Amino acid sequence: MHVIARPTEDNLERALDVLSEGGLVVFPTETVYGLGGNAYDDSVVAKIFQYKNRSEFSPLSVCYASLEAAGDDVVINARARLLAEKFLPGPVTVILKRRANSRLSWLCSSGLETIGVRIPSHDTLRYLLERLPFPLAAPSANRSAELSSTTALDVSRSLSANGELFILDGGRSQLGIESTILDLTSEKIKVLRMGAANLDEISAKCDFQLAMEDGSSSKPATHYRPKKKVVINASFVPETCGLLAFGEPFPNKCRRLMNLSRSENLQEAAANLFFMLRKLDETNIDAIYVMPIPQRDVGIVINDRLTRMT
Repeated sequence: MHVIARPTEDNLERALDVLSEGGLVVFPTETVYGLGGNAYDDSVVAKIFQYKNRSEFSPLSVCYASLEAAGDDVVINARARLLAEKFLPGPVTVILKRRANSRLSWLCSSGLETIGVRIPSHDTLRYLLERLPFPLAAPSANRSAELSSTTALDVSRSLSANGELFILDGGRSQLGIESTILDLTSEKIKVLRMGAANLDEISAKCDFQLAMEDGSSSKPATHYRPKKKVVINASFVPETCGLLAFGEPFPNKCRRLMNLSRSENLQEAAANLFFMLRKLDETNIDAIYVMPIPQRDVGIVINDRLTRMT
């Protein structure tokens, strides 16, 4: 049975108890909802893979209260410290080298010598991290090959096959799109995933030369794909289909209509993206048509996600 609870003091204490006893908890983050458990415990991390129906060859990010707190498990280099000074806590995951004496479960990194470190800014998750004696392995709270969850109800539906789950309901995700992933382990800083943190700002404030991982923007990823066919950069929509609009919708009729941002605000559009795709995917439409999204700022990330869905 899923328990969905607001993050009151009593419920936060209950969440701490569940995590301390080897259980999993769902919590809000500033990006999307996360499914977390003790990153030092192999059996707990294995349970995360089981709940998500996820391949064990896919690494998990690990959440800490601060970059310094991650120092026992990863090698914190100068670039990581600079990034933390400018952008953390926040929606960035940094790939760092694992320490030889790290206690992290090898399942977190799928046996690799690197770890994805996340320092979240959401108050609910920070409350938990600051009181736990271990970090949290915390991928997005949805089954693999499904959209990331931006509400507690989305989580409950996606993970409905898992009978027991304690879900802290922090409302709709503020950003609604996953973290930006930067690999800081080599001379060249690689962008492994575009996300909620703006790459131009990171480059400017940290004086980083960023390089996209070869083919990273074009690799197919079922993780982001709805069940319905998705048509992007649409200039019309058939009557039997649904429209995900941006700005003023097309005048022709369609079966369902949702608007990412009537005011053409890209940040609002990013926050609404997965939520509205889920809603349209649950209706009796033949396909989801998406109006063009400007290729600037977080619009670049939105278009990247949409391209992966086609």
